[in-house]
Amino acid sequence: MSPIILLSFLVVYFVILLGVSYFTSKGSADNSTFFVANRNSKWYLVAFGMIGTALSGVTFISVPGDIGNAPAGLEPNNFSYFQFVLGNALGFVIIAYVLLPLYYRMNLTSIYTYLEERLGYKSYKSGAMIFLVSRTIGSAFRLYLVAIVLQRYIFDAWNIPFFVTVSACLLLIWLYTNKGGLKTIIITDTLQTTFLVLAVILSIYFMADGLGITVIEAFEKVKDSSYSKVFIWENLLGDTRHFWKHVIGGAFVTIAMTGLDQDLMQKNLSMKTIGEAQKNMMTFTSIFIVINIFFLCVGALLYFYADANGINIADLGKSDYLYPEIALRHLGLLPGIVFMMGLTAATFATTDSALTALTTSYCVDFLGFNKKENPNDPKLVKQRNIVHMAFSVVMLLVILLFHVINDDSVVSAIFKIAGYTYGPLLGLFAFGILTKRRVNDNLVPYICVLAPLFIWLLTMYVLPYTSYKIGFELIVYNGLITYLLLLITSPGRASEKELSN
Repeated sequence: MSPIILLSFLVVYFVILLGVSYFTSKGSADNSTFFVANRNSKWYLVAFGMIGTALSGVTFISVPGDIGNAPAGLEPNNFSYFQFVLGNALGFVIIAYVLLPLYYRMNLTSIYTYLEERLGYKSYKSGAMIFLVSRTIGSAFRLYLVAIVLQRYIFDAWNIPFFVTVSACLLLIWLYTNKGGLKTIIITDTLQTTFLVLAVILSIYFMADGLGITVIEAFEKVKDSSYSKVFIWENLLGDTRHFWKHVIGGAFVTIAMTGLDQDLMQKNLSMKTIGEAQKNMMTFTSIFIVINIFFLCVGALLYFYADANGINIADLGKSDYLYPEIALRHLGLLPGIVFMMGLTAATFATTDSALTALTTSYCVDFLGFNKKENPNDPKLVKQRNIVHMAFSVVMLLVILLFHVINDDSVVSAIFKIAGYTYGPLLGLFAFGILTKRRVNDNLVPYICVLAPLFIWLLTMYVLPYTSYKIGFELIVYNGLITYLLLLITSPGRASEKELSN
């Protein structure tokens, strides 16, 4: 497909987003609008829009491409990723009925203020800083994925540097989120999720058509193939994809990366009542499971198409390129535009939301906007704008660094990093919720560094000499070590005032 056609589509796409931003930010566009959308969001819009935020370009490209990959000496991944999705669903239920009631009872803007009330000032700052680092890295990785596709299939044709490609993406995101913040994002994410869902459904149709079969026949072909194998029960120690590793890891990754993450929780906190927030979360969970099944089916059809048309996946360099290669260079104009629509929607729905959450967390947790007499003071609004721009620049630098050093598929890289960065956050919240003890607040920052460092040393220098392979459950061990260190150093029982929070 011609790069100029793809670029024209992107221009039109962002004009639409800028238009949405203009209309949603008319009138009041103060800090209350930016941070929590004036707590007046409709649950059904948030539930649908969260799909785009939760899935991202990682699901859109890496998950379908990864089903044909195989760990050394083992069978291909096939649909084993769905075990992880089942764990995600379990995690979403826990978030809805354990964490959300806590956040609503305390009327939080930043969820990390819970840590200050329950554990202490340094625990609070440690938790907020963990989020800032974790979400910046995770969102940068996700944007990196779409940037390398845009670079390869559009901007390389004009020898435009990768730096310019990423900078342009972040500038456009900053432009349509800077004024309206969360109020704008709830609408743009609804629009972008619509594009994403439409793209995955149409991709199945175009792939089936390319194979000369109907959609029904395509699903039958997938079901009857080896790719449809979901459950892996063998080799608990040596296979990172074992059922229990995936389900347990998926549940705790979800609790940490969603329930303890300001990004997705900020949207839940924008609703009027806890009942609406829980209804949103359960509706979102149902759609999330179905959409992931569709993505896995797309993956199987991609491999069928590659086999039928002599496409050598090894020549592409990595499986992340399989979907864009077939959609943009083999299926024709309309399928290519549909693919680009879905990829752009999935990735930018994640990045715009992350930038808003990062700005919110920094302004509330480190600049104390929630403690100001007038949080909507024009000077504070201007300060928030500067913070928003600063995080865009930081994300740019992280993407450029990742572009130099990454050689894994993006999906594995994201969850590997999350296992290290979100683990201490999981341990902190678990300690606060599950125990009635105080922490040694002065030691908490050190514990949050020592726990992931210990796990890293274990995985690098001990586990390679054993038969055990760590998968997504890495975050569980990290959180557990944090929890145990907090327990060991605890000076005693918390006061009734601390526990009442």
